[in-house]
Amino acid sequence: MTEGITALSLTEAARAIGNKKLSSVEVTQACLARMERLAPVLDCVAQVDPEQVLAAAAQADSDLAAGNRRGLLHGVPLAHKDMYYRRGRVSGCGSKIRADFVPDQTSTALSRLDDAGALDIARLNMVEFALGLTGHNEVMPTPRNPWNTDYMTGGSSSGSGSAVAAGLVYGAMGSDTGGSIRFPASCCGLVGMKPTYGRVSRFGAMPLSHSLDTLGPLTRTVTDNAAMLGAIAGPDDEDATASSLPVPNYLAGLEDGIKGLRIAVPENIFYDPVDPEVRSLMEDSVEVMRQLGGAIIPVAIPNSMAAVNGMNNLISMTEGAALHQNWIAERSQDYGRQTLGRLTTGLCVSATRYIQALNLRHKILAEFAEAVFEKADILHVPSMIVPVPTLAESDLSGNPGFSEFITKMGHCTRPFNYLGLPGLSVPCGFTKSGLPAGMQLVGRPFDEATLYRAARAYERETEWPNAAPDL
Repeated sequence: MTEGITALSLTEAARAIGNKKLSSVEVTQACLARMERLAPVLDCVAQVDPEQVLAAAAQADSDLAAGNRRGLLHGVPLAHKDMYYRRGRVSGCGSKIRADFVPDQTSTALSRLDDAGALDIARLNMVEFALGLTGHNEVMPTPRNPWNTDYMTGGSSSGSGSAVAAGLVYGAMGSDTGGSIRFPASCCGLVGMKPTYGRVSRFGAMPLSHSLDTLGPLTRTVTDNAAMLGAIAGPDDEDATASSLPVPNYLAGLEDGIKGLRIAVPENIFYDPVDPEVRSLMEDSVEVMRQLGGAIIPVAIPNSMAAVNGMNNLISMTEGAALHQNWIAERSQDYGRQTLGRLTTGLCVSATRYIQALNLRHKILAEFAEAVFEKADILHVPSMIVPVPTLAESDLSGNPGFSEFITKMGHCTRPFNYLGLPGLSVPCGFTKSGLPAGMQLVGRPFDEATLYRAARAYERETEWPNAAPDL
């Protein structure tokens, strides 16, 4: 019965608790039992306090019995990347430097999940200071991929991807500056949303790059993801970059299908370096959407987009270096080599190059929007352009071409951080290695609802949402 409970989706678990077919305590006990068994194998959990967690679940059941259902996620166990601050609890950010840091504030995203009734049952391991797409961490545990522990999870929300895919929790928050939600979603067979820049408040979450950082959920299904984003999105007086635009009901119209929806498929740039195995899965997913009534529109991507991956990387390294410069001077020995290397590179970027990269965004976005969104409603590209690498293949110490490898890995993710556009990674099959692959749907600013509708239509027609690692 315990394994059956943890196999439920987030929304199924929430419904069972709300209908009193399951108690929050029963659901939480099932998650904790699975966590106790699998967390040591997967290295995805940084900290959990079972006694405190079960007390919170018991309170959720008492509230429900008294007629006080706090929200759509009432009593459902979640866990989050260890960069979300909660007052009075350690937030280590995957690092030695902040291993004992106890914030005096709680992030807006966690507060809103609390308000929706969700339980926050664990801190999840992550890449050191969120600087890395592979999931490796040289100073703290490196989470393992539940589909095959010899393979990378993707990063930097590595523990979030591992824990949700393994069924330890029903959903998790990640962060995305260059692909750090979409990468673990693709590698671990999950749905991962990088929202529009400003859609979700970043207050109380560890900063990396103020021009690029976004926060969003990783879940097992599209519906679950839409429910979590709906709970956390919206304006926030604590974050001046949070948009004041109203938040739609992402669950409304989710089942409406995609007949007539225009889906752009790029003829150049995004598909140029894609591995043939991944390309085949992308073509299959496009064909499914065509059969569902989507209008497939070939589009030529402006040549200016070819430089965007590099400019996103330049901005994130520079802004990250500005945040870390004092620690670099005083505690450089406490960083892992990859993290320190990227940050010290950022210290060497000239102000002229940094400002140029920022100033070009408006022009490039306008060109991209004209080429794509004047012809189509969403863009279809891969999340990752290669099959999931092994941990050895993606390790800095074992890969002489690591810098080129990392740049290539972000080919289809970093551009949409640079442009501030929403991107949703959705499972679309498995490669010959037995590891998942993900397609990415990209939309107009603040049009996450259309991405969810298209992804849900695709999800209904495939067996991927029912697939789970054999643990």
